[in-house]
Amino acid sequence: MKLEVLPWHLSVCKIDSLKWTDICIKPFFLCRTDKELSLVCLTENIPADVVSEERGWRAFRIEGTLDFSLVGVLSELSGVLAGENIGMFAISTYDTDYILVKEENLERALSALKCNGYQIL
Repeated sequence: MKLEVLPWHLSVCKIDSLKWTDICIKPFFLCRTDKELSLVCLTENIPADVVSEERGWRAFRIEGTLDFSLVGVLSELSGVLAGENIGMFAISTYDTDYILVKEENLERALSALKCNGYQIL
């Protein structure tokens, strides 16, 4: 499986509401549930009125489109990272999965994944 490292420095934010002007921040990912509204965005684009934020994330994604019938993709990735004591934040979209790790763990995470058969782009 091929993993593409993304160049962005990201933050995970909890927000109360989304204003029309916030749409211009080019969110990386936005999720609303019945209990919260979360935003993953470029660190330089954190909205001023966030409830809380966690800075210092880097991301990689699985290259290509994943079929919905695939089983265990995130489980395998998280298992490799857990074996190295590296926490992760996962995001799934219609096409693929994104894995965020803290910036200080990025190189160690990529090295562990490479040693486990993943190709790093």
